[in-house]
Amino acid sequence: MSQEQSACGQGQDDEFARQTGHQLRRFIRTEAGSAGLLVVASLVALVWANSPWSESYVDLWHTTVEITVGSMGGLSMDLHHWVNDGLMVVFFFVIGLEVRREFSVGELTDRRRLVVPLVAGLGGMLVPALVYLALNSSGEAANGWGVVIGTDTAFLLGVLALVGPRVSTQLRIFLLTLTVIDDIVAVSVIGLVYSESIETVPLLVAAAGLVALVVLARVGEWRASPYVAVVVVMWIATLESGLHASIAGMLAGLLVPALNPTRSDVESAASSFRAFRQSPMPGVQRTARQSLTRAISVNERLQEALHGWTSYVVVPVFALANAGIDLRDGVLGEALRSPVTWGVTLGLVLGKLTGIGLGTFGSVRLRLGSLPQGVGQGHTLAGAALSGIGFTVSLLIVGLAFEDPDLQAQAAVGVLMSAVLASVVGWLVFALAARFFDQRDAALPRLLSDPVDPEVDHVRGPADAELTLVEYLDYECPFCAKATGAANEVRAHFGDRLRYVSRHLPLTVHVHADIAALAAEAAAEQGRFWEMHELLFAHQDELEVEDLAGYAADLGLDVEEFLRALDDERLAARVRRDLVSAEASGVRGTPTFFVGDQRHLGAHDARSLIEELERSARRTTGRFGA
Repeated sequence: MSQEQSACGQGQDDEFARQTGHQLRRFIRTEAGSAGLLVVASLVALVWANSPWSESYVDLWHTTVEITVGSMGGLSMDLHHWVNDGLMVVFFFVIGLEVRREFSVGELTDRRRLVVPLVAGLGGMLVPALVYLALNSSGEAANGWGVVIGTDTAFLLGVLALVGPRVSTQLRIFLLTLTVIDDIVAVSVIGLVYSESIETVPLLVAAAGLVALVVLARVGEWRASPYVAVVVVMWIATLESGLHASIAGMLAGLLVPALNPTRSDVESAASSFRAFRQSPMPGVQRTARQSLTRAISVNERLQEALHGWTSYVVVPVFALANAGIDLRDGVLGEALRSPVTWGVTLGLVLGKLTGIGLGTFGSVRLRLGSLPQGVGQGHTLAGAALSGIGFTVSLLIVGLAFEDPDLQAQAAVGVLMSAVLASVVGWLVFALAARFFDQRDAALPRLLSDPVDPEVDHVRGPADAELTLVEYLDYECPFCAKATGAANEVRAHFGDRLRYVSRHLPLTVHVHADIAALAAEAAAEQGRFWEMHELLFAHQDELEVEDLAGYAADLGLDVEEFLRALDDERLAARVRRDLVSAEASGVRGTPTFFVGDQRHLGAHDARSLIEELERSARRTTGRFGA
């Protein structure tokens, strides 16, 4: 079983929150929430471009804006280029930040999770390109193959929320991983294939910027301003070099480090904050602010600052600037007869469905990887269909691939048609998967897979108690220590009405978690499990073998027998049993509680647990009578 680093300490109030880390939840919700604004901006652009005031639309985006610094010169572009070559760099920079975070501390830290979406993502780009080229094999039209390789994450997640399963957390994670791969390749194609002639000196300056970002990360620079300054220089240099600036944004984002908060940084921040409460002086306030800032990686702070702007400003403005296609004077009729339009439409709608579907099915059948728990082939096919919404990246490439305005219009019509058709096809596939294969919720299991067995489990309280609270825990997880304290309050509240069950889930990110779990089992062999349980949580920073031996001595255990038990395969199998049951029960982080046989989705404080247990008691009473 694999556990991501962000899992430790999750404690949210809904299914989505309990299955995903904070950053991933924020990313998905922001992207999904911006989809509606994106649609509105696109419709406004279309109506404006086809209205009596269409000239004002054209004139607006051809307005020249120049930024100069004294006699040093500056940048001069029309508004359309400022949007596509300027604002969109921020968009791709945020994507790069998210990709780096997912590889460093997120869903992709476990490389086994990467295989299926990687194969599916590559298939979802290769097959659409082949479909397009089958209809447009020569001339300038052939340059448009890149239009069909991209997927618009914002639109995809927004439509998924409308037409997908009621709970689709696992599918969302799978699709987000797939679009991460898609974005990397798409931006590389934009930068390398659709760029103009290359200027050497600016290109070297941009390369020096990449080196500077690596150096900043290596020396542990925690302030955001040096990274931002380097990215601005890289952007200007990339523009001057002839490469499309989007590649600078993506590469820069990939090089900004992402780290989970360390315990020492968090404790330092807490100490500084307490000092400020005691002495609210300017110097103490500055130190406290710096300590709080350093506890969060520069990658996540930049995402926090920029993500809302890109989702709610940059992408809608891009849609406003690029979706305004004048369909009058026979343009729409000509587009519907054009192989470019149909190449784009079939490439995105049919090509994405086929490529991603075959890539997923083939990699699973060849046992290269597996689908996320709770996700079926029907879900992935529907998600593959929705991946045919290529709006943002596709429209960007339309402007780069074609010089002929007629071809640009025809390709753009294909992009708009495919967004509608892909949404309809995705909805149909979801409906078919639910009806014929019972693939409804694409979520983790919520039922406790292995019922409590007093002969095997560690149980506090009467074995036949009315209420049951099961906790999956990690002895090195600081959140578990707090949750266990809450569990003690819960036990005190219910008394003999409750049995509390402790199960192991040592996370791979905690180096002493496994040996601590074995120590608890070794103490259990001598009848002192709960005493060792309390000691391990009381000394989370001291879990070396020597420390464990000392705790055994303090408890009056036979230390030699205790140490031998740490290497006992029978006890290791006991810990693995809990790991397997956690996996089958949909547990992905610690602490995770089950009230009865149902996974608890709320907070881990004593009050929340007591309320949920009382609700469970009322349901049981209502079911069987007073």
